[in-house]
Amino acid sequence: MSGTSPTTSPTTSPTTSAVRVSRRSAVVLTVASLAGLMMLGWPLLLQVPDDARVDPPFLFLALLPVVVAVVLAELTEGGLDARVLAVLGVLSAVQAVLRAVSAGTAGVELVFFLLVLAGRVFGPGFGFVLGCTSLFASALMTAGVGPWLPFQMMCAAWMGMGAGLLPRRVRGRWEIAMLAAYAAVAAYLFGALMNLSSWPFLLGVQVPGHEGSLAFVPGAPLMENLTTFLVYTLVTSTGSFDTVRAITNVVAVVLLGPAVLTTLRRAARRATVVGTVRSERPVRA
Repeated sequence: MSGTSPTTSPTTSPTTSAVRVSRRSAVVLTVASLAGLMMLGWPLLLQVPDDARVDPPFLFLALLPVVVAVVLAELTEGGLDARVLAVLGVLSAVQAVLRAVSAGTAGVELVFFLLVLAGRVFGPGFGFVLGCTSLFASALMTAGVGPWLPFQMMCAAWMGMGAGLLPRRVRGRWEIAMLAAYAAVAAYLFGALMNLSSWPFLLGVQVPGHEGSLAFVPGAPLMENLTTFLVYTLVTSTGSFDTVRAITNVVAVVLLGPAVLTTLRRAARRATVVGTVRSERPVRA
């Protein structure tokens, strides 16, 4: 009796992405990101008569969840492995609990450091998906569902995706330093983008200690409104909530990063096993 006996040799790679991003998925992700940026910054490009009123874009609020859903469907088109899906569910639940515990009081938010670490380990596609699911789950748990939620989901998804796009060869202390720096920058960007989602619709913005209004002026030149928005962000959030959020992220990454990265990479090796089939020599009986 002779024949071949195929066996499966499991191999693992530290750079294997839990959610693979194909070329088409990358294009969809890029287009959706550009659409998200337009939904955030469209008032800056709007040309309207003087003293005209700009209302919140309820159409955009309806379209943004659709855009997010399309991206999630595209990223998971090939089907999520049960193990990857389990990891995604566990991390989303942990993120929801962390957000409920910290609740963003005075800017202290523990939800983002884990998102950065998970995106680093599992790749940009997984980071994008986790950003969406974790913010959605935490919003349900903390009764934080509102018109701001789609923007929070998109911004958090960008944070997770960006962590997955960082250089893969960096390891050890340099990796922790890189992730801490990225977490700090991402904290400031998240705050600025969330400010941009609401600032154009605030009327008569007056900040103590600052002369003049910091409100959006419909139809004003782009640079004028952009300068006003930057001042508004610096005065109202950058020096307070955003800075505390950045410090929280950096401290959490530095103190907990090595242990969490080790745990996540162990889970990644088990969740993203790649099987290779090889044939043994014929066996004669």
